[in-house]
Amino acid sequence: DNVGTLGVTRARATLDRTPAFDRECSTCAFFSVFAVYMSSRASTCVVRTFLSARGGGAAAASSSVVRRLSASTTRVRAIGAADDAVTMTTDVVGVDGATVAYDFGAHKLTNVVSPTPSDIDVASAAEALPIKLVAEKMCGLGEDDYELYGKYKAKVSEKLSTTLAGRKSTTDVGYYVVTAGITPTPLGEGKSTTTIGLVQALQAHTNQRAVACIRQPSMGPTFGIKGGAAGGGYSQVIPMEEMNLHLTGDIHAIGVANNLLAAAVDARCFHEATQSDDALWKRLMPAKKDGTREFSAIMFKRLKKLGITKTNPDDLTEEERSKFVRLDIDEDRITWRRVVDMNDRFLREITVGEAATEKGRTRKTGFDITVASEIMAVLAMTTSLADMEDRLGKMVVGPSKSGEPVTCDDLGCTGALMALMRDAIKPTLMQTLEATPVLVHAGPFANIASGNSSIIADQIGLSMVGKGGFVVTEAGFGADIGLEKFVNLKCRKSGLKPNCAVIVATVRALKCHGGGPPVKAGTPLDHAYTNENVDLVREGMCNLVRHIENTKAFGIPVVIAINAFPTDTEAEHAVIREACIAAGAEDAVLCTHHSHGGKGAVALAEAVKKACEANQDCKDFKFGYDTDLDIKSKIEAIAKNVYKADGIELSAKAQEKIDLYTKQGFGNLPICMAKTQYSFSHDQNMKGAPSGFTLPIGDLRLSAGAGFLVPLVGAFPTIPGLPTRPAYYEISVDLESEKVLGLS
Repeated sequence: DNVGTLGVTRARATLDRTPAFDRECSTCAFFSVFAVYMSSRASTCVVRTFLSARGGGAAAASSSVVRRLSASTTRVRAIGAADDAVTMTTDVVGVDGATVAYDFGAHKLTNVVSPTPSDIDVASAAEALPIKLVAEKMCGLGEDDYELYGKYKAKVSEKLSTTLAGRKSTTDVGYYVVTAGITPTPLGEGKSTTTIGLVQALQAHTNQRAVACIRQPSMGPTFGIKGGAAGGGYSQVIPMEEMNLHLTGDIHAIGVANNLLAAAVDARCFHEATQSDDALWKRLMPAKKDGTREFSAIMFKRLKKLGITKTNPDDLTEEERSKFVRLDIDEDRITWRRVVDMNDRFLREITVGEAATEKGRTRKTGFDITVASEIMAVLAMTTSLADMEDRLGKMVVGPSKSGEPVTCDDLGCTGALMALMRDAIKPTLMQTLEATPVLVHAGPFANIASGNSSIIADQIGLSMVGKGGFVVTEAGFGADIGLEKFVNLKCRKSGLKPNCAVIVATVRALKCHGGGPPVKAGTPLDHAYTNENVDLVREGMCNLVRHIENTKAFGIPVVIAINAFPTDTEAEHAVIREACIAAGAEDAVLCTHHSHGGKGAVALAEAVKKACEANQDCKDFKFGYDTDLDIKSKIEAIAKNVYKADGIELSAKAQEKIDLYTKQGFGNLPICMAKTQYSFSHDQNMKGAPSGFTLPIGDLRLSAGAGFLVPLVGAFPTIPGLPTRPAYYEISVDLESEKVLGLS
């Protein structure tokens, strides 16, 4: 009687669009809607009366029902408040008239075991929420916003990234945090684990909306040295075996798309070499039964490039037909390579066309690991389906014999690649052990690729968390590689600016950079790494200090996460903190998230929040160079300012490529360096903070679709090899439970 007919009508209309599981208790969901639309004492009284009627009184019922009310409200606001659909609040009017927030802490870890079991054992023991609940109750997504891939994974619509454009100002979005690391050892220093631990601390332990944006693991490292990339210990993405093995098929889609284009290149060269212009024309433009011919839609892009405006194939002159059918690819300078998602060193250089059916048309080429494919880079840099189509079409497979770039559009492959990549553009939604949302998209290997999570995933994450929330996005390997590319490539394209950077460091890595014995995967650590050695840590701090200085040079405040190991000592940690603060870090925080989950990263979360709040406007953020500089000068800017080299040395091959790409009009593209992750220099044995060296550039690759140039430092391989004892020795399947064993 007190709330009015209009409120009831609006509430029921919204309730009718609420998913069935939100109507688990229909009356409860109805009054949740009431609370949103009426926010009145009257609706609160009705809720209180309803609770009492169920027995036990309002106080006794509030624990279970209010939580349900709150969870429903997240979803209801997302679908009911159309003019502000991306700002999902979790407020609901409780039984006592007060505002109640959704309790993210309800999913805190309660069964932490010490010593910490193996990653796969921790993950197997976890009870994951159905991803539908994570999507709708925690992220505020509607049923049309995502597609289920089984019970614990979902693909999220890429269209959600455009909701940022509808915000009134950039101050309405969440805080943007990038995680990078110290120059690592081959064992890794826990950057992914820290990313997951941080978002668990933010959401489950401090009740801040948080989303992690991480990269899909490559199966090369999973079966090779490093293991998977789902985090570790009690800071993991689950189900970890699904994340580390196949996930939702993005990397497979990229591999097939890449190799389709590679097959198209070689096939086109073969057909042009063995057929006349007339034969090529008749096969490319077959006549219909009535004798007419018709261009396919993709062919008009080739015609436009040639300056041909005719739409009827029969109107083309003999010269125009010849230009149209002959790409005239220079087979000795084809740059497009095949890929496989595995560490296989014997594919680095191969010869194709050996079969007799290829009529002696052999050529030398090679494989890259799939995540180094330009198509992966396109996925990471794209902002929409239309943008991806444009980027795929612009990818260059090599020059023609006259020096013109030959593109995917020229080969007519763009539409087919789009069909293969249609679902890959959608980030995969998963969850941490403490039910914090995670968006998994794009790939790793910042040493040979862009190595950052995708722009689309970050934008969707910022839409999800809203003002005051946190998106923690991951940049691969050390800050000299992943974070540099995050700034100069990713932020340059997206227009987003980070409020804070977290750099992950370990005592182990610092000792390595301070002169400790070599660290090798698969062999026991030397006692220098397991016994206290403060002097060795102090000597290695030069590496971490340089990462701090480099990051601050981009205008980004730095928080250091000291990823603690059981063999560390307080004295070693004290040295790290003292040197970090002296170098200008906002804070240096001890973290035990591997052993304790989000609880072990609460201090880190508080430090990050403080740094973000102090840098809300990101006014000091800047790029590392101007793209209007010539190609050589841009490479030198990174080499001198980030790596601290004296200069660069270009091989004859690299100089030839610079001249070619400049002539072709690609000289204004930014730079994506390919170099070892184990040193600031080109030599992985030069630990610490080397300077004064000359950086050798052995080759240069063009990623026109992704929008950057890739200098290869030295003779840097773009597909790893397997070690003497790979990780696959430990991986198997339990024949009874059918669970995967041995993943790390």
